[in-house]
Amino acid sequence: MTTQVYHVEGLSCSDCAERVQDAVSRVEGVCAAHADATTGKLTVSLDQPERPTQPIVDAVRQAGYTLVAEHYRDANPVLGFVRFVFSKPETALVAVAGLLIVLGLALAAFGVPDWLRVALFAAAIVVGGFPVARAAYHELFRVHSLGINTLMVIAVVGAAVIGEWAEAAIVVALFSLGEALEGYAADQARGALEGLLDLAPSTALRLLPGGATESVPVEQLAVGEHVLVRPGDRVSVDGVVRAGQSAVDQSPITGESVPADKSPGDEVFAGTINTTAALEVEVTRLAADNTLSRMVALVQQAQSRHAPVQRFIDRFARVYTPAVTGLALLVAAVPPLAFGQPFWGESGWLMRALQMLVIACPCALVISTPVSLVSAMTHAASRGVLIKGGRYLEALGRATTFAFDKTGTLTEGRPVVTDVVDVCTCGLCEENCGLQHAASLEVQSSHPLAQAVLAEAQARGLIVPPAEDVSVLSGRGVEGRVNGAHVTVASHDHFDAHFPHPEDVCRLANDLAAQGKTVIMVQHDGRVCGLFGVADTPRESSRTVIGALKALGLQTVMLTGDGTAVAEEIGRQVGIDAVRAKLLPEEKVAEIAALSAKGQVVAMVGDGINDAPALARADVGIAMGGAGSAQAMETADVVLMGGDLTQLPFVVRLSRRSRNVITANIVLALGVKAAVFALAVAGLSTLWMAIVADVGASLLVILNGMRLRKSA
Repeated sequence: MTTQVYHVEGLSCSDCAERVQDAVSRVEGVCAAHADATTGKLTVSLDQPERPTQPIVDAVRQAGYTLVAEHYRDANPVLGFVRFVFSKPETALVAVAGLLIVLGLALAAFGVPDWLRVALFAAAIVVGGFPVARAAYHELFRVHSLGINTLMVIAVVGAAVIGEWAEAAIVVALFSLGEALEGYAADQARGALEGLLDLAPSTALRLLPGGATESVPVEQLAVGEHVLVRPGDRVSVDGVVRAGQSAVDQSPITGESVPADKSPGDEVFAGTINTTAALEVEVTRLAADNTLSRMVALVQQAQSRHAPVQRFIDRFARVYTPAVTGLALLVAAVPPLAFGQPFWGESGWLMRALQMLVIACPCALVISTPVSLVSAMTHAASRGVLIKGGRYLEALGRATTFAFDKTGTLTEGRPVVTDVVDVCTCGLCEENCGLQHAASLEVQSSHPLAQAVLAEAQARGLIVPPAEDVSVLSGRGVEGRVNGAHVTVASHDHFDAHFPHPEDVCRLANDLAAQGKTVIMVQHDGRVCGLFGVADTPRESSRTVIGALKALGLQTVMLTGDGTAVAEEIGRQVGIDAVRAKLLPEEKVAEIAALSAKGQVVAMVGDGINDAPALARADVGIAMGGAGSAQAMETADVVLMGGDLTQLPFVVRLSRRSRNVITANIVLALGVKAAVFALAVAGLSTLWMAIVADVGASLLVILNGMRLRKSA
C-alpha cells in the first residue's frame, strides 16, 4: 500500500472535506481517503503504487473541487481571484449566471414580457445552480448530512415556487461567488506557509573536479557532493562549510536578526542568504529532507491537530445546523396553521423560513478558528519558531509559569574564565604568569574547564610555552613542568591538602566559590601564583527575556541539576523568580507536576534532549536550537529553531493575540447570524440579504484571521 498527498483547491469547510473524502473513497484501488479542510490536503492510501491519478482527479471534480499541484499565489489579489474563478468550470458558470441576471434586470427596466425575464432568471438558476445541486446530491445521498448546498437548493426552489425568480437567481449567483471567495481566501492563508519553500533555490552550483561548476536541480544533488554558494546567493542545500568564511543571514530558518559568521566545519541551511564571501559547502541532507522542508511539513501536520476551541466549534456546528433547520420548519408551519398568518408571498412565513435556512450555514463559524491558527503558526515559522499544533499555541496563551533549564538554556552552556587573580610573590614572574603556566598544561587536555583556561590565555594574547611530563591528578587537576619549573593546576581542596597558601589567597578562593564559580588554582615551585573563577555565564538575552515574560504577567522558575550556589547566582543575574537546584530528571518532572497541581499552566524550556521528561510533562514543551537537532524538531511541542530566547515573549504575545482574534471571529460569526435571524423572523430580511450576510461574515473572519500573519 502506498500513500499520496494532493492539494484540493478551494476546500474551506468540514462539509466540503467530507464530500471530497466520500467521493474519493469510492474510487477503485483507494483503500482510504482523508480530506482536511484546515490544510486543504487530501491524503489517499492506494492498494498499488502505480494506480493512475486521473480517477481521483475526476472524483474530486464530481464533488465540485479541483486537484492542483500547488497553491497559486498572485501578488495582485484581484487578478489572483479572477484567475481562480476562471480556472475551473464550476466557478466560470457563476460568471455566466451573473451575466444572465444582469440581462434580466436590464430588460425589466424596458418593460419586456414577464415570461422573458423569468426565462433568463431560470436559466441563471440552472447554469449557476448546477454545481450547487450536484454538491447537494453528494451531501444527501453520499455523505448523508444536511449541508449548506442542500439548504441552498431548498431555499432557491422555494423562492422560485412562490414566484421570486429574480431573488432566487441572485441568491444562486451570490452564494456561488461567496463560496469561490471563501475558497480563494482560505487557499491564500494556507499558501503563505508553502511560500517559505520558495526561499530555497531550485538549482545549485555543483563543484566539479578541477574547480569548475555546473548548474543542476537541487533534487539531483547527493549527500557528500560539494556546491559553491556565491556572495548574495541563497544557500541551496543543508550542509557543512568546507572552505571559505562568510556571514550568513539565517533569519528565514532561525529568526536571528544578525547574520551568523560561518567558517569550515559550521552548518548552513537551505534558504539562508550568503552575504560577504564565497563558501564551499558539502551536502549533508537531500533536498526533500532539508531543514526548511521539514519545518513546512511539520507545521502542515500541526494544522491538522485541532485546538480545544476548534474541536468545540466543530461539535457545535454539527448541532447548530439541524437545530436551525428544524426551527425554520416551525417558523414556516406554526404561524400559518396556529394563527392564520400568510404562508405564501414575499412576506409570508415560507419566505422567512427560507431565509433562516440560509442562516443555518455554519461556514463562518467553522472557519473562524482554523484560519486564525494557520496564520499564526505560519507567522511563527517565518520567525524561526516551530509550533507543532493549535493546542500548543492555545496553551501558550494560557500559560502562567515558564520553567527553564539552566545549562545551555539560560546560560551559554560552556564554562568561561570570569576572574583571573595574580597572587604571585616571587618577584620574578611577569603579569598573568599563573594563567600562562596553567594554559601550558591545559593545552594537552580536552576537559571543558581546561579549554576555558586555554581560551582565556589565547584571548589575552599570551605565549603558551610547551609543557613536559604532564600527568593527571586523580580528577582534581594536572601537573607537569613548564620552562623547568614544577607546575600544578588543581582545585582549591587539592591545594588545601598539598600546597599551603596565605589566608588572604584562601579568602579570595572562597569568595569566588560563594559566587557559584568553580575555583582553579595554579602554583610553580611551591608558590601559589594565580587563581581563576570559572563559570557557565548567562546568555546576553536571558535577563531581557525574563524581564519581558514578567512584564506579560508570567512567573519564572529555574529547574537545574546544578549546585545551589551556582544556580542561585545565575538566577540572581537573570532575574528569575524561583530557583530549584540539585534536581534529577525525575525531580524536575515532580516540580512541574506540583506547579500544575496548584492550577498553573506550565511551559518548560530546555534543550529538547536531556530535559525530555520535563518537556513532556509540561503543558507546553519548548526546545532550543531545533535547526541543528532533528530530534528536537520531532519531539518538542514548540521549537526555537535558532535557540533564540528572545522569541519567547513574541510567541506568547502571538498566542494571546490569536486567542483574541478567534474570540472576535466567533462573536462576529454568531452575531451576524443572530441579527439576520431576527430580521428574517420579523419579515425585514430578504434571501439575498441573508446570503450577503453569510458570505460577508465568512470573508470577514478569514481576513481577520489572516492579520495574524503580520506582526502586531
